[in-house]
Amino acid sequence: MQTVRTSEELTEALAETIRQSVALVPTMGALHAGHLALIAEAKRRADKVVASLFVNPTQFNDKADLERYPRNEADDARKLRDAGCDLLWAPSVEHIYPQNFATTIRVAGVSERWEGEHRPGHFDGVATVVAKLLLSVLPDVALFGEKDFQQLAVIRRMAVDLNLPMEIVGVATVRENDGLAMSSRNALLSPKERAKAPSLFQQLSELAEAISGGSSADSATKSATDNLLRYGFGPVDYVAYVDGQTLEPIGKYREGGRVIAAAFLGNVRLIDNVAVK
Repeated sequence: MQTVRTSEELTEALAETIRQSVALVPTMGALHAGHLALIAEAKRRADKVVASLFVNPTQFNDKADLERYPRNEADDARKLRDAGCDLLWAPSVEHIYPQNFATTIRVAGVSERWEGEHRPGHFDGVATVVAKLLLSVLPDVALFGEKDFQQLAVIRRMAVDLNLPMEIVGVATVRENDGLAMSSRNALLSPKERAKAPSLFQQLSELAEAISGGSSADSATKSATDNLLRYGFGPVDYVAYVDGQTLEPIGKYREGGRVIAAAFLGNVRLIDNVAVK
């Protein structure tokens, strides 16, 4: 697997794929089985797979959170190579955001609730860096995990609005055996917190079942929130039933809806979502 760090090196490396299809898997490193599932799906969809590794400072609201984000490029590169990735793009912060960088992409509507309320500016940082990654690689397809469901919706909206010439694909969340969504943040949980963490997925699964069975979304989400607090989560930022495209709240079952949640367990903020079928 080749590793490149500048746009010039990237262009030269991609020139060899001119008659081949290319898939991009953007990552911030700290890779786990969920990321490798994206690589596997990318290999099924394209001839060549490019992974980017960039810890994006503009999407962190808390400087301490950015500083403690796990970084181990050598380990990540090994995992990508073993998974069959063809090219790793690992640019520096200075390369992505050169001196006097002054442009921000903001996706209105879909970015404003939920994560947008609790992490002001987060999705501006996400949209800006993802646009730069997509325009640098110009893949045929780009793959993102469904665990960050609102992020996926924001990126899809941005790609449509800007006429970006690639398909945006969401890949199902990869979970631990007990249902906890795989995340680099899980490593920050204490043993006691880790034992409680699967309750988030359990409550969302029960909430999705209740709504699909005809229950009011308002009463069902309140019950799920109360249960999370009782199980040791808190604060609970939100538990909601939303339209899968607009992320606007809906009151009863609708095709394509999702239940979404974000809650703290100790000092670790966990997010998850479940489709309501």
